[in-house]
Amino acid sequence: MFRFQDPLCLLLLLVIPALVIFYVRKETRKKGSLRFPDVSALKQVRPSAWLKWRHILIVLRCAGLCLLILALARPQFGKRSREVLTQGIDIILAIDVSTSMEAKDLDSRKNRLEVCKEAAAQFIKGRSNDRIGMVIFSGESFTQCPLTLDYGVLLTLLDQVRTGMVADGTAIGLGLATAVNRLRGTPAKSKIVVLLTDGVNNKGEIDPITAAKAAAAVGVKVYTIGAGSAGTIMQRVDGLFGPRYVPVQVEIDEKVLQEIARITGGRYYRATDSRKMEDVYSEISRLEKTDIRTKEYEEYSELFGYFLGPSLMLVALEVALANTRLRRIP
Repeated sequence: MFRFQDPLCLLLLLVIPALVIFYVRKETRKKGSLRFPDVSALKQVRPSAWLKWRHILIVLRCAGLCLLILALARPQFGKRSREVLTQGIDIILAIDVSTSMEAKDLDSRKNRLEVCKEAAAQFIKGRSNDRIGMVIFSGESFTQCPLTLDYGVLLTLLDQVRTGMVADGTAIGLGLATAVNRLRGTPAKSKIVVLLTDGVNNKGEIDPITAAKAAAAVGVKVYTIGAGSAGTIMQRVDGLFGPRYVPVQVEIDEKVLQEIARITGGRYYRATDSRKMEDVYSEISRLEKTDIRTKEYEEYSELFGYFLGPSLMLVALEVALANTRLRRIP
């Protein structure tokens, strides 16, 4: 970076045009100060070769003054660095991958899991300086991605999530416990779990309320999302003669999800379509903002010497020529 420490000094450069105008007017109005009775002898005198260089004095003076003014403005060159002081939020996305997530009641073209993945991907892309991890659960649970700042890797692993990756069922308590365990020892001041499910806890050794109390004990806030439209949906079932669709009543244990959110200080949301799913993740992202504080460092080196030295040399040269080779006799 280049800058002038005292840029107001540059206003003195306005003196240069005034000096040139004054010189031009003086030269055009100049008259002889000596009278000769006969100038025939003077006409035979050949002018010196230095005569055509007489205007160089004003050039040297203007250039010297210009460089002197630039030196007074204290030109500096340096660099600026920034250090991020604020630590981001640690977030775990806990996603239900049970076979019921294949229902297409949120979007006619995509199943529940695909809608959830798209909304979660937008959530990840909207974060910065936050470590984000992912836990998937069904009848069991495991960590799909540990906490990381490499969002590219996280998005790749999110894209690879499919239903049936683990034993079928809905172990909400176990999924939450796995997510909380990932956050338990982190130094972050704010720890968040975004838990999404479309069913009722029916598997796992850990009760959802017990997992919620454990989360609250270690300072983890849980946002819960119930994914699924209200009422009856047509769900695909693989039978002896191929897949078929049967009516299934949507069952989401909203009371448990609401209680988990209440115990941990979070919120419960119900996503009944793809637009609502996007809105839910967007609202959670707005609620959990990281205030970025930075500390800036500036290091500059003075450059006025590069202008002051040549300035003094030009002024000295102008004075020397004005009193020697280019000296004028009144």
